[in-house]
Amino acid sequence: MPSRSPWTCVLWDVDGTIVDASDGILRRLTIALEHFGKRPPTRAELVHWIGPPMYESFQVNVGMTPEQASEAVTFYRGLNKLDGYATGAKLFPGMGELITDVAAAGIPQATASSKPEVQVAALMDHFDLSTSLTAIVGATADERTLSAKSDIVAEALRRLGAAGVDTSRPVLVGDRHHDVEGGAAQDVPVIFVRWGFSWPHEAEGAQAVVDDVDQLRALLLVGEPTGADAEPADQPAGAVSAGTDGRAAGASEPIGVADA
Repeated sequence: MPSRSPWTCVLWDVDGTIVDASDGILRRLTIALEHFGKRPPTRAELVHWIGPPMYESFQVNVGMTPEQASEAVTFYRGLNKLDGYATGAKLFPGMGELITDVAAAGIPQATASSKPEVQVAALMDHFDLSTSLTAIVGATADERTLSAKSDIVAEALRRLGAAGVDTSRPVLVGDRHHDVEGGAAQDVPVIFVRWGFSWPHEAEGAQAVVDDVDQLRALLLVGEPTGADAEPADQPAGAVSAGTDGRAAGASEPIGVADA
């Protein structure tokens, strides 16, 4: 097991990155939206719902007012609690092992999820990953006090720092543009995973893009064997790339597997 990494700590998005909770989300959304007289999404339309806070999604996707969205979130979360937060959820293949191995290599980790923190904690407990994490960070229950990805990333770094973790070279792993934007706001490089719920263009601005867990493993753990190289993400003019220390810097090329 390698004992070194390009990163001093790893932040994880949850839905679409570690966990596939789409079956449960679709079922609960269908019940909730029909309850409020709105058309539920198809499975193909779930991409619009998984990632952002539900409070925001109810407004953007079905035109609810802030007051209606707040009521809908309460109803939806009630369904979630009745179901059990982990019901229908499953780990993406290889993710549990990777998180365990990153912890065994001595690299501190934290979640940085827009999902309510109580649900994130329940999921991590369910999949026996809590002991591999230094901090479990998610949104506040109202999904408004703390919900923006940039704020959640900042809170994850704060809690890691409070635990004595070196946060000088963090990396965020996620599957949506919210992750890329949230990481950039905190000067944290992002590795974008393609197995989640996203459109291809959402990887723009990420430091690297990976198609499978082996590629991700090679970016996080130096010396680990891998198959095909990870692909650097396309970046707009003026975008920053990961520097030699892993923080966002003015380097001209994004990182890839070979750079890890």
